[in-house]
Amino acid sequence: MNARGPSGQDALAEHFEDLFRKDADPWGYRTRWYERRKRAQILASLPSERYARAFEPACANGVLSAGLAERCDRLLCSDGSATAVAHARRRLSRLSHVEVSQARLPAQWPEGRFDLIVLSEIGYYLDDEAFRQTLEGAMASLDAGGTLLASHWRHPEGDYVRSGDEVHRLMSAAFQRRSGWTRLSRHEEEDFLVEAWSPDGRSVARREGLRP
Repeated sequence: MNARGPSGQDALAEHFEDLFRKDADPWGYRTRWYERRKRAQILASLPSERYARAFEPACANGVLSAGLAERCDRLLCSDGSATAVAHARRRLSRLSHVEVSQARLPAQWPEGRFDLIVLSEIGYYLDDEAFRQTLEGAMASLDAGGTLLASHWRHPEGDYVRSGDEVHRLMSAAFQRRSGWTRLSRHEEEDFLVEAWSPDGRSVARREGLRP
């Protein structure tokens, strides 16, 4: 299903560019308690205290990025919207270990390896092929002990290709087909889902030697 037609990804990029030109914070990431609380849940769902190199595509204006930066030695953020990237760069400019680039997924997936990849509020915007390629890129570039975390809104919106629940069902199915991958946690509320997966299936207590 390519709900946006042959130029779907171009139309998607233009859609978000228009949003960020009109409003530097179109979803209220900085102002809404819902968003602050969800970010806290995302950060609490990360099984490792620190990560060496993380990637956050679709970083928007960089509000979640600022929280992730506190847990990472190096953080690469990207977004397809030039205006969103400009907002994120201003917000993160004092953090020398954070890089913000303009890039579209999946065609411009970054090179190198990561021990954390965060897919937040992105899966429902990608058509089937782009979604598949994005998951393949994430699985191929995640370190053996790394974390892939996803978070999505669960209610319908007019510009979604699929629901947030469907995003997570498809991701779970893809990881189940990949030998060794384990879902480490799932936080489910009426409004959003947060799930973490890893090729390293050990719990936090096992990782820290608290249990065999």
